Order: sequence, then structure tokens, then C-alpha cells
Amino acid sequence: MDTLAPPERGRTAPSAKTPQTNRSATAAALVLTTTAVLALAAYHLTQGTSSVGIADLWDLATGSGDDLTLQILTASRLPRVAAALAVGAALGASGLLLQSVARNKLASPDTLAVNAGAYLAVTASAAFGVSLPFLPGLGTAFLGALLTAGLVLLVSGGGTASTTRLILAGSAAAMAATALTNLLLILFQEKTTGLFAWGSGNLSQAGFGSTAATAGIVLAGLVIAVLLGGRLDVLRLGDDTASSLGVPVRRTRLTAIVVSLLLAACAVSIAGPVGFVGLTAPVIAAAIASRVPGLTSHRSLVPFAALTGMLVLLTADVLLRAALGAEVSLVVPVGVATTIVGAAVMIHLARRVTDPGIGSHSADVRTTGMGRVRYTLLVAGLFTAVVAAMFAGMLVGDATVLGGDIVNWLQRTTGPAYTFLLDQRFPRVLAAVLAGAALAVAGTVTQATCRNPLAEPGVLGVTGGASVGAVALITWAPDSGTWAIMGVATAGALLTFGLIYALAWRGGLSTARLVLIGIGLSAIAAALVVLIIVYSDPWNTPKVMTWLSGTTYGRTLERLAPVSLALLVIAPVLYAYRRDIDLLALDEDTPRLVGIRLERTRLLVLALSAVLAAAAVVTVGVVGFVGLVAPHMARAVVGSKTGAVMPVATAIGILLVSVADTLGRWVIAPAQVPAGLVCAMIGTPYFIYLLWRTRARS
Repeated sequence: MDTLAPPERGRTAPSAKTPQTNRSATAAALVLTTTAVLALAAYHLTQGTSSVGIADLWDLATGSGDDLTLQILTASRLPRVAAALAVGAALGASGLLLQSVARNKLASPDTLAVNAGAYLAVTASAAFGVSLPFLPGLGTAFLGALLTAGLVLLVSGGGTASTTRLILAGSAAAMAATALTNLLLILFQEKTTGLFAWGSGNLSQAGFGSTAATAGIVLAGLVIAVLLGGRLDVLRLGDDTASSLGVPVRRTRLTAIVVSLLLAACAVSIAGPVGFVGLTAPVIAAAIASRVPGLTSHRSLVPFAALTGMLVLLTADVLLRAALGAEVSLVVPVGVATTIVGAAVMIHLARRVTDPGIGSHSADVRTTGMGRVRYTLLVAGLFTAVVAAMFAGMLVGDATVLGGDIVNWLQRTTGPAYTFLLDQRFPRVLAAVLAGAALAVAGTVTQATCRNPLAEPGVLGVTGGASVGAVALITWAPDSGTWAIMGVATAGALLTFGLIYALAWRGGLSTARLVLIGIGLSAIAAALVVLIIVYSDPWNTPKVMTWLSGTTYGRTLERLAPVSLALLVIAPVLYAYRRDIDLLALDEDTPRLVGIRLERTRLLVLALSAVLAAAAVVTVGVVGFVGLVAPHMARAVVGSKTGAVMPVATAIGILLVSVADTLGRWVIAPAQVPAGLVCAMIGTPYFIYLLWRTRARS
């Protein structure tokens, strides 16, 4: 059981206050919060793109306003406020129910992939032309949320899962759902127009239709959650105690989960997946409730969390419109702001985690090494497969060529058409090779050093930091050269890594904290990338996809110079440290006993891995799972020694990205699927398999 229990848990001492005092304090807290919500909503009505201000609204309220003010108010501003109130209430209550059932303050519609699943279902419905009225569309979102949440709870162990396992399972499911969603957005651009910005949470509404249709369901969900409050209070005492007191534990949990998913689906149907409100609001509500007598009861806490969700979302939207202006805030999703704030709350909570995480990095590897002859044959076979994959990558794409054409191209005897085609294709093939190698080496070192089979530069937020630096420079200085982009991306990666390392350090380095904080910073980095691109060029969705999905499109040989140099310099250095890395993988004490300066060595090898990851981001954008899957597959075959793992993992990483890139260019040619999406679809099932294996071992 993880140590991040809800704040109410363990409060077994009876309150010194009388019941009447408790009720008065609870009522006062609810009234004050409601007043704050109403005041903020009233101020929100004064914001907008038109010149209608508080004086005009006052005239309208007193009966002397004009029709134009009334039209603006009813057509635009009131629907946006109503959406914020409904979505905030739904997400606040939904997050509270999930945190109560999972007994984990980091559980939320975001971290358990509920929002991502609902968004995928809605996008699939639009992509395949299934025209549904609103309420059946809500059912589609609910089904998507149910499937992803069920998967997460299944592979993580549900309420018995540690924080690290639960959030990693949610991250894997969310990445898979996001990859499939992005794939549909790319393949069905005309049918899914507008869904990308909506996918980050958008409160812009064309009237009251969606909110009005959902309000009754949200209200019913809140009522059911309040009625469950007594049983949820008893569940805090533990399953055995609750059962002995007559509470049907499984039925209560199932009902709470279904209500939570329905509320989250309502929020997605209205405004898209608004990030981290479902985590932030319950945490704030619980923190306040711990200081107010009587408010810790779920019958009071559920409506209080709903009011807090309203307050959080309204505050985010008000601040976003005040900071960027009303016109810009129409294209910048409010979910970007809530994600940044909510992920910061997640990081704060993650710093308190003390559970051991997933386990040793060698928990699922070959126990003995491989003989030299067999190892040599394996490496030779893998790199032969790499050459074959490169050859296949040159053959197929939007046009298929023959092997003889490639031979003629190498001899520079092809015609102009084939010369142009293969000149364009070769840098893409080489980019996939170099990026796959860089990610695999970085993942090998990261997993061993962190002693975690599920750690890799993407999970730790390093690739996210690199993408923020690269996107910012390309956006604001589009004429920057490759080396400038590499420098800024590397700085972003190292800065992110340093921040994660510093935040995870509390009297020692906890790999569980390292992973959870990395996931939080990854969410912030992704939100910042969307913010930069949408703010500067709101209609350039392909630019976002290029970085967040990973692609080799448009690569040139000049663009490959940084990753080539990084591999030539850094990979041999990391290989030279292979014995030190093996000792770091054992525990905290053994390296010190044999004279290794633990922190300096760990910082050095992880920083070099961050540079390799940054070079891969500059080359192909953000490609997930390669740095996780390739080292793990290698260890399953050759054992845990870094010197043996690194060459095998490198070859597997190259094969993963090369095959993904070739399939993406060929399967639906002339359209293309970004290599990162294909890697995510390959890597996610393997990631979930790893979680299942470690769950079984636990």
C-alpha cells in the first residue's frame, strides 16, 4: 500500500467539537465557497472580445440595457460561464470519488486515463462519421472512459496499487489513447476539424445546448455521490472493517467508479478533456476540509469538491483571459492553464511519496548471461536485420522502387525522378536509425541507473523539456540553424532533468519520486508546447503533431549532424562507464563501498543520457517507448550487464523506429502516420505487459 493516503484517512480521534458546531462550520465553508464562485462568475461575465463591460451589464440588470448587450450575454458569455460551472463541478466530484476509491490523492480523471479514453471515443465517433445526438455522444465518451479506467485499475491492482504503479499504468493508457486520437486527427482531418484544440479543453460554447443537456446528469451524479457518502466514510477504515460493519465493499466501489466516470464523460462532452481539474480540486478541498470540523464527511466533501472544481476552472479561465486577452484566449485552450497548475500540484504530492516504486530494474530479465559465441551471433543477426530494415525503408513509401534502383542510385546513375525520390528518402531512413539508437542507449542507462524497469527519458520528462526548447526557438526564431536548435533543446533537457533530480531528492534519491515528478513535468512540457504553437500560430495543427507525435518527414542530412555527433561522442563514454552503471543498478551502498562517487557518477551518466534524448528530439520530435522497450527486450535476452545490453538494445531501438517509420510511410501512402504514433501503438501493449508482470510478481 502506498503512503500517499487521503488526508482524512487515519483521523480516528473523535472531534472535540459538538455536532451543532460541526454543522455550522460545514455550512459556513459551503456558503463562503458558493459566494466566491458566484462573485468570480459575475466578474467572468465582464470579460470578452466585445466592449461590453460591467457598466453595460449593470444597466441590463436594472432594466436599462440594450438588445446588443443582451445578445452578447446570452449567446457567448453566459454559456461559457455555465460550461465552466458544470465542467468544474463534474471534474471536482469525479476526482474526489476516484481518490476515495483508490485511496490515493494522485488518482484523477487525468492520471487514470479517463479523460484520454473519453476523448478518443468522441474523436473516433467523429472520424468514422457516426453522427450522434448529444446524449448518445455522451454515452460514447462514457464507454471510452470506462474502458481505459478499467484497463488502468486492472493492470495496476486498483486500490491495492502503489502510487507509482497506478500513475504509470494511467500514463501508459493515456499515451496509447492519445496516440490513437492523434492518428485519427491526422487521417481524418476534414471530419475532425476543431477537435485538436477542443482536445486540450475549451470552454467556448455556441449556446447552452451541451451544458443544458448535461446539467441534469451532472446533478444526478452529484446526488448519488452524496448518498454514497456514508459508505465511503466507512471504507476509510479498511475493507475488512467496512465489510464487518455491513457495507457492500465491491458494490460501493463499483458504483462510485461508474458515477465518477459518468461525471468525467459529461465534462469531456461539454468542453473536452480539461486537464488536472479533477486532481487539483479534490486535493484543495480535502486540505481545507481537514481544518474544518465536519467537512471531512463525504456527504459534505462531495459538494465542497464540486464547488472547488468550479472555483479552480473559473479562476484559470479568468486569469488566462486577463493575461492573454479575450481574443487570444479563444484559441488557447483553458486546459493548458489547468494542466500546468494541476501538474504542479501533482509534483508537490509526488515529493511526499515514499513507496518503493515498481521494483528492481532486473525484476524481469534473464538471470544468467549469454555465451560469447551466441552473443556474437545475436548481435550480428540484429544488425543484419537493421541493414535489411534500412533497405526496406528505401524501397517503400509513397512510391515503391526496386532494389536495382537503389544500386543505381548509389552509383549515381538513376534518372532525375528516382534520384530526387531517393535523395529525399535516405535522410528519413537515416534519421530513424540515429534516433532509435540514441533513445535506446539513453533508455538503457536511465533504467539501470534509476533501478526502475519503466524509467526512460520520455517518462522522466527529459524529452518534454527538449521539445519545449526546440519548439520555442523554431517558433520565435524560425531561421535558426540546426546547431542552435540542438543547443536550446539540450539546454531544455538538462534544465528539466536538473529540476526533476532536485525535486526528487529528499535525503536521498527515490526512483518512485523521480518517475512521478517526471510524469508531472512531462504534462507541463506538453501543455507548454501546445501553448507556444497555438498562441503563435493557432491553425498550424501539423506543427504540433510533428513534435508531439514524432516524424522523420522533411529531414535533411544537415539536420542529422547533432544526433550523429552525440552518438559518436556520448555512446562510447557511457559504454566506458558500463561497470560503474552495473554497480549503480544494485543499490545505494555497494558503489560507495568500492570507491565510486555515487552522486557524481549518477549525475554524469543521466545528464549524458539527457543530451542523447535531446538530440533524438531535435531529429524526429518526441518518440515514446523506444527507450523503455528496447533495453527491456535486450535484458530479457542477454541479462542485466550494461556492456552486453547496450549493443543489443541499440539494434532493437533502431529496428523499432525504422520499422515504425517505414510502416507509417507505406501503409496508407500517400498519407503518412508519424513514426512516434506507430512506436506508441507498439510500445504501449508491451508497457502494459510489463506492468502486469510486475503486478503478478508483487
